[in-house]
Amino acid sequence: MKESQTKKLIIISMMSALAYLAMLFIKIPIADFLKYDPKDVIITVLGFIYGPLTALITAFVVCLLEAITVGTTGIIGAAMNFIASAGFACVAAFIYKKKRTLGGAAIGLICGVFSMTVLMLLWNYFLTPIYMGYPREAVAAMLPTLFLPFNLVKGGINAAITMLLYKPVVISLRKADLIPASVGGGAAGEDGGYGTINVAAIMLSVAVLAISVFGALKLSGAI
Repeated sequence: MKESQTKKLIIISMMSALAYLAMLFIKIPIADFLKYDPKDVIITVLGFIYGPLTALITAFVVCLLEAITVGTTGIIGAAMNFIASAGFACVAAFIYKKKRTLGGAAIGLICGVFSMTVLMLLWNYFLTPIYMGYPREAVAAMLPTLFLPFNLVKGGINAAITMLLYKPVVISLRKADLIPASVGGGAAGEDGGYGTINVAAIMLSVAVLAISVFGALKLSGAI
């Protein structure tokens, strides 16, 4: 039991560090002041392995470190960052924990995108005028034209990459004897087809990723 807990702490620490580094070194401008970084993918994969509480704690730690080290938007911006990450990762992980199948993962990720998008629309409407000094009318006008498409694009990219990475990560961790077969889903008889690399899931994920990247390019004005 002690060895298992030690391995769990190692994995959580390692992936939390990867999430922080992903945020630090991969920032892609999409529209105006909005940027994409892939930390939520790593947080969600960790949540799929160990559950929504782990995703929540990891999101808090990573967002806190981001605010302390490179943050420029103060406590309100840090809280927004945390709510976006938790709104996506925790919802997806919670649903997958209840239904550890390929369909459960897909439904969880879709709900995560929806949850994050709604939370960010509400947050931007009520608090962006306060901490960025924009008139509320201007922010309201940007909700359907900027914040909504940005969060859908961001969520689509996160969901697609999570679907592509989750199983290879779990399989690699099992081969390294860092997690047992009962952790992370995919144990015999319980995974409903998500225990092995699923070609249909890969094709669907690539399609969602391509659509989301196209949307990001449209928002950025690159095409």
